[in-house]
Amino acid sequence: MKYMAGEQALGGAQSVDRALALLALIARHSADGISLSGLVAASELKKATVRRLLLALMRAGLVEQDNETRAYHLGAETYVMGLLAQGRHGLLRQAIDQIQTLARETGDAAFLSVRRGLHSVCLHREDGAHPIRTYALLPGGHHPLGVGAGSLAMLAALPDPQIDDIIAANTPELSANYPRLTPAILRDHIAQTRESGIALNPGLIFEDSWGLGIALHGPDGHVVGALSLAAVESRMKETRRPELTEKLRVAARITEARLDRRQQEKRI
Repeated sequence: MKYMAGEQALGGAQSVDRALALLALIARHSADGISLSGLVAASELKKATVRRLLLALMRAGLVEQDNETRAYHLGAETYVMGLLAQGRHGLLRQAIDQIQTLARETGDAAFLSVRRGLHSVCLHREDGAHPIRTYALLPGGHHPLGVGAGSLAMLAALPDPQIDDIIAANTPELSANYPRLTPAILRDHIAQTRESGIALNPGLIFEDSWGLGIALHGPDGHVVGALSLAAVESRMKETRRPELTEKLRVAARITEARLDRRQQEKRI
């Protein structure tokens, strides 16, 4: 029995190795895609094996197949993984201590998010000490732009034509999954965010999960991400929001100054 278990472990490890090798092959051809026959030839694996491993990679969102050409490309989840890995050395590295400070000083959950096309992706979450927490957003989680405080802050900071295109493209998903956040309500919140400089999510996604967010801008003025805080409604009352808002603004100023210095150092 021990021998059989060892064989199964080796077989499982071999399948992982083969799947990762296929993923690497697809990555090298992701722009134009690679066919099933091309993967079979390059990997020297049996066609049935390649097909089985591809199906597993597709279920995980790591590989996609073009409906017209039938070629294989990297999937959306690889982009999310890349963002999370890049964050360690990029934006997250410049902001991490500010996220930790926000969580420590407020006792609430602090986040760093970035834009991914029509969506926002959470790069990092730091929990504060308060025992009652909201888990509406976790690292790697993504929502349509405008859903959540950090996501709304990024959307509001974009030019009007981009906002119009994004809302139009996301309307079916908003209607299906976020019925309380209609395009009209979203536009009202964009206007309020622009007026105050701070995005407020008053429990529109989950009833008792409130948030405040602020956009982060790079040296060129473009939006590079957002910092946000989330807590239950009782910790986001109007009397407390000015204090939280000021902490977010301080954290954003420090992070943006670091991004600016980093850009200047690259030019030297």
